Amino acid sequence: MRVTGTGHASMRIDTAAGSILCDPWVNPAYFASWFPFPDNSQLDWETLGQTDYLYVSHLHRDHFDADHLKRFVSKKATVLLPAYPTSELEDELRELGFTSFVETRTNEVVELDGGLRVMIQALTSPTDGPIGDSSLWVEYDGVRLLNQNDARPTDLSTFTDLGHVHAHMLQFSGAIWYPMVYELPQAAKTAFGKQKRERQFDRTWRYIDDLKASYVFPIAGPPCFLDDELWQFNDIFGDEGNIFPDQSVFLREYAKVGGSNGVVLLPGSVSELTTESCTTTHPTDVDEFFANKVAHLEEMRERKRPVIEAAKASWRHPEVDVLKEMKRVIEPLLDESIYLAKGVGGPVRFDLVGYDGESVESIVVDFPGKQVRPYGDEKVRYRFRTDRALIEQLLHVGEVDWVNSLFLSCRFSAARIGQYNEFVYAFFKCLSEERLQYAEGWYDEHFQNADSEDVRIGDWVVQRRCPHLKADLTRFGIIDGNQLTCQLHGWRFDLASGRCLTSVGHQIRAAKAPARAN
Repeated sequence: MRVTGTGHASMRIDTAAGSILCDPWVNPAYFASWFPFPDNSQLDWETLGQTDYLYVSHLHRDHFDADHLKRFVSKKATVLLPAYPTSELEDELRELGFTSFVETRTNEVVELDGGLRVMIQALTSPTDGPIGDSSLWVEYDGVRLLNQNDARPTDLSTFTDLGHVHAHMLQFSGAIWYPMVYELPQAAKTAFGKQKRERQFDRTWRYIDDLKASYVFPIAGPPCFLDDELWQFNDIFGDEGNIFPDQSVFLREYAKVGGSNGVVLLPGSVSELTTESCTTTHPTDVDEFFANKVAHLEEMRERKRPVIEAAKASWRHPEVDVLKEMKRVIEPLLDESIYLAKGVGGPVRFDLVGYDGESVESIVVDFPGKQVRPYGDEKVRYRFRTDRALIEQLLHVGEVDWVNSLFLSCRFSAARIGQYNEFVYAFFKCLSEERLQYAEGWYDEHFQNADSEDVRIGDWVVQRRCPHLKADLTRFGIIDGNQLTCQLHGWRFDLASGRCLTSVGHQIRAAKAPARAN
């Protein structure tokens, strides 16, 4: 099995029975905020795109690059389709010209031609990616690969049950806007960022230990930020709170926990995998490349500047009446929402900065009142501040997922009262009838089926499944005093009261365990 690195979470897998191109991403994503690093735009995509199979893990735009798929990937390729609850991914790919699909079932092995075997595990909670995320398992001639990319399954036993995995590709770096965009003192941002960076690595070590693959490939990050307004988000300033460490940092941190089987794939790197070995060649010296990271980023920034400026020029739509259009799009969804509206539990305010950089129009999405209206000087749960032009663009193109556009762009600032509220972001990724109905149904099903099994962890008896996304706490739960942390997503609970310390709701069932007999 040959694996060619093609940037970020993308790779091409070649076997004698066929090739699979995974998640090709080249063009800037999220309002021209994210770019792949190292740069992959100069690879021979005409050749790489002549593939037998295409796998797009999910619709996040650093995995689903519509322009690149349309231009460079052969429409003769057969799409390996995850089993998602909505048809959006298939619909998007058909719109681009793909016509051949293998509709997989989650956790079921599919036998393809020539002895190539694949399995896709689809994750389908409203908080998984843009309504779904997935991992791809591949086997040919006894060699097994797991492309986990940035999916977060509760365990990897489905894959280990199929035999020893030789190559494990997984995310290690950040892919979110927290805590950078929050209006906090810098010391607080650094502290929160450091905690998140440590949790990211802890989660990665847990997955690596679970799978015990022969070789570990850090992928799916980090992006780089080439716009001058976002340049500070690159991990080049010695900031221990930066959540975007690169592959060289991964290798150093992995070594600290005893890891010695890490393999970096630069764009153009090629790994030849057998059941016994992995031989990798690179287009340039890896250590030297990362030692000169700042120079590479500065060169990319100048080269991509016209791309960013052209994108910015396209966002303004002064003909869009933002309040009127937000009412038209959002109010019918508020009327239908039960769980999401109740979960948000209060008004959310958008402060829209005008073209002059000074004037501000404030609009409230009132979840209890089920309406969109001008701000009325009341307290709000969340406040977002962004350029009016970005909201105009979202409304102009009919964007149904503001998470997979505005929020991941990091082109906003945020403030909130109280804890993180997952329902806010779940709602703003569900601005369509199909997505909203699915999310409401998912929450209805999971709220009505509370976990009934209890387990002992240290001096406490707690419910086995995390109230957040049902992770097995016997594997992911860590207790420190009276607090439990689920390492899968970093959610914390006060065991004495059962209260979630990370977000509203999500009460945990817990009690002190009886003393052990001597």
